[in-house]
Amino acid sequence: MNTRRNFIKQLGLGMAIPAFSSFDLPTKVLPPFPSPNLAGEDYWTELRRQFPLTSDRVYLNSGTFGPAPFSVLQAMEASNLQINTSGEYGNSDQERVKLAEFFRIKPTEFSITHNTTEGINIMAWGVPMKEGDEVILTTHEHAGNALPWLNRAKLEGIVIRTFEPKSTQAENLTEIQKLINPRTKVIAIPHVTCTTGLVFPIKEICDIARKKGILTAIDGAHGAGTFDLDLYDLGCDFYAGCFHKWMLGPSGTAFLFVREDALEKLKAVMIGGHSDIGWDMTVNPPEFKGYVPSARRFDYGTQSKTLAVGMVAAADFHTQIGKQKVEVRVKELNQYLFDGLTELGSKLEILTPAEKESRISVISFQPKGMDFNACGAELGKAGFRIRLVHEGNVNVIRVSTHIYNTIAELEAFLKELNRILA
Repeated sequence: MNTRRNFIKQLGLGMAIPAFSSFDLPTKVLPPFPSPNLAGEDYWTELRRQFPLTSDRVYLNSGTFGPAPFSVLQAMEASNLQINTSGEYGNSDQERVKLAEFFRIKPTEFSITHNTTEGINIMAWGVPMKEGDEVILTTHEHAGNALPWLNRAKLEGIVIRTFEPKSTQAENLTEIQKLINPRTKVIAIPHVTCTTGLVFPIKEICDIARKKGILTAIDGAHGAGTFDLDLYDLGCDFYAGCFHKWMLGPSGTAFLFVREDALEKLKAVMIGGHSDIGWDMTVNPPEFKGYVPSARRFDYGTQSKTLAVGMVAAADFHTQIGKQKVEVRVKELNQYLFDGLTELGSKLEILTPAEKESRISVISFQPKGMDFNACGAELGKAGFRIRLVHEGNVNVIRVSTHIYNTIAELEAFLKELNRILA
């Protein structure tokens, strides 16, 4: 009993686990979608009913995990029931088409993966490099983007060059340009950093890289579901993103975008069924006829039809709201929180840039006169689910806001933080 109690205590920075909402899937009728006649906070407050999130605490950790709405859970439950009733799981070709359309790309450029890290590993091991070739990363990488490249450096001798992120897009563009040299083969930075939520000028970076023959492999874990993402417009060669954060889809779902003209520049290291155009083990020597002419070659083996259905349901949820409307709301919440933290003045230091173009959905700060771990624990006890970030030795409290959050929740957070820091 004590072991169980200690385990629960450790969860959520000391918060007790709240009671979860009951939802009898798939038969229960979904809550009605907000009327298009609603505006402002009334709309977003009503939209919150689409999620099974408990009202016992304020969830501010979408940068780690974005709870799915009822429509996604219902779609998955219905798919799972159908598959296990019929014994037919089919394939995810239909879902691939819909998901590619959501990101405004071709189905042949879309690979279904299990997480962003898998997509990054495909990029890190697939780009053509030899010993001494260089890759540009930041000092603020998540493990999922740092370790794949570090692993290749360890095993094959490529060189990792890093820079410390700056406060403006112009400064960050300059920092990258300083590192580029004839040995630079790849720029492999995040679209949005996991540490402070800094947004890099990916479009401008990719433009410079393309002119110099440098490949761009972007960690998009925080890009899909926040921005109204147009991967062609970004101009990158490869982009690995996920569905379990800001896209509000099922865990274990992600994607890899491989630009059509960069497909043959990315070696397929791990392949399986449907990665090929044919093979024959009955001839001597056995014959491999080649890869399918699409990014399908990278999502090898059996895929979960149910998870793919969940991905489409998540994309449909964003589309029903309006992708541009989602982006505007995410930025609105971010600005409201940034302004509120700024008003606390000398009680804390905000590490997220003030420049609006350099942030979208995450704000990180350090309390002054109080250890950030202790401050985070107090916020947890008060019912706020945040994340403590140690990556890059930033040691900050990270607050991630999404469309299920309200201005009232942020006001409550700011009030409680002010009390704690007092």
